[in-house]
Amino acid sequence: MQKIEKKPMRIVFMGTPEFAVTILDRILQAGHEVAGVVTAADKPAGRGRKLRSSAVKTYAEKAGLPILQPLKLKDPQFLEALAAWKADVQVVVAFRMLPAVVWQMPTQGTFNLHASLLPQYRGAAPIQWAIINGEQQTGVTTFFIDEKIDTGAIILKKETDIDPKETAASLHDKLMHLGAKAVIETLEKIEQGKVETSIQKNASHLKEAPKLFKNNTKINWNLQAKQIDCFIRGLYPYPTAWSQLKDGERLTEFKVHEAGYFQSTHQQPVGSLQVEKDKLRVFVPDGYMELYKIQLSGKKAMYIKDLLNGYKLSNKTLVGDF
Repeated sequence: MQKIEKKPMRIVFMGTPEFAVTILDRILQAGHEVAGVVTAADKPAGRGRKLRSSAVKTYAEKAGLPILQPLKLKDPQFLEALAAWKADVQVVVAFRMLPAVVWQMPTQGTFNLHASLLPQYRGAAPIQWAIINGEQQTGVTTFFIDEKIDTGAIILKKETDIDPKETAASLHDKLMHLGAKAVIETLEKIEQGKVETSIQKNASHLKEAPKLFKNNTKINWNLQAKQIDCFIRGLYPYPTAWSQLKDGERLTEFKVHEAGYFQSTHQQPVGSLQVEKDKLRVFVPDGYMELYKIQLSGKKAMYIKDLLNGYKLSNKTLVGDF
């Protein structure tokens, strides 16, 4: 009797940023067949407003993969082109919310990689909020997509520790590589028919990971020193925690790139500034924050020693919300 060879799964990959590129690369390295890639449309960027491709598109072009860049995910032409790829499974990493007509298309389903241990930290910025909230552990989760955001049946989770000095940048890279392993393992389970899912349980203590805007990235100097330290690290390098300097009538916004915290008792008003040689400190309720590197509005980021050589600050300067 002639042995019938099992055909490899046809995979459609959906993603946009660099985080997703590493996952796509690992899928190809593992020998899986990627039928095509769906990514964001080119967008104008920079002073010249030239169109810029997503990181995933740039990678896919070099790899010779077919690409779709729909403006609307319900567009009939896009849906027809997507269906023509005849995907067995769709893999989604840092993309957009999909309509049912898209995620229901593959015979083996559509799964997403999320950078948290679901159901904790559903939302757009799980990496940042895990650090901001002082978590000691996080991870990645793969789950089958359903009608809501990050609520589908969980396929698998992988955990990792959050280091005491972790930033959003370092945790991003850590979870990116951990996520690649999770996706490969998930694809193997689907291909072998060994997927066992678990339903996410909602509870009152769930923490969310909403999008980051200017109004929720401003430093509150009335918090404890350690909380402020977590806030700054959790927002570095993007979008970066910010505050304001008030020196007389001059009001200047600035971003904090690097800082350290020191717990101590003092009699200084919260938000008062201390300038001492090449050091810059902001007093908080249980000590002070020492600012190592900041970026004044309209300027490049500078270490404090260099900044104080050309920008005069006094101990009368206040920091905070004005």
